[in-house]
Amino acid sequence: MYNHGKSLSELSSEYGISKSTISGWLKKAKPINIDNKGTTITVAECHAMLKKMARLEEENKILKKPWPYLQRSKLYI
Repeated sequence: MYNHGKSLSELSSEYGISKSTISGWLKKAKPINIDNKGTTITVAECHAMLKKMARLEEENKILKKPWPYLQRSKLYI
């Protein structure tokens, strides 16, 4: 509704939600262009991807460590 012309004040009074809450929602939903082809994502999606990427990097770091079980048993895959 905000993107179609309603002001923060109108939305706030109509739904009984503070302007700062609506502003926060707008900030999270703001589209970000990620390439020249017009592909967009929201700020919230970007943060979710960064969080997932950090988790996957940590998993990769753990998996790159040699497993003590394999070293003890002399089994190599």
